[in-house]
Amino acid sequence: MTGGAMVALLGLAAASFAAATPLPITSEPLFIGLLFSGLTLPVVTVMVAAIANTAGSLFTYALARAAGQAGGGRYMPMPTHWRDRLETWYAKWGLWALLFSWIPGGDLLVVLAGFARAPVMIVTLILTLAKTARFAVLAILTLGLFG
Repeated sequence: MTGGAMVALLGLAAASFAAATPLPITSEPLFIGLLFSGLTLPVVTVMVAAIANTAGSLFTYALARAAGQAGGGRYMPMPTHWRDRLETWYAKWGLWALLFSWIPGGDLLVVLAGFARAPVMIVTLILTLAKTARFAVLAILTLGLFG
């Protein structure tokens, strides 16, 4: 692998990580550009983006989990009836909702998982599946339609 490919993959990793946090950053243009560049194999590009994006979501999850535990809700004050409704909804749909964590605004689902103290191993598994599928489909569509 060339030095240029390594730098491009590091940039993709940084953008993919940041895109999975509440920061207003997107990684798709860099991802698609790297696919078209031919600097790396598409499977490597997908793996780097998926791993970094999953790591970014896990970082967001950990921050939300820590904030939710600190101060008994002091960092996320809400009326008790709202919290009860949120916990009821999350108990029923929360983990499955993480399959949609890749859509715009999906970071909120990850934050809710952190506040709800969802099991980290299950969260990691679902996020990995969702993020990998997202980048694989995007690569297939990009290369299939335009490649």
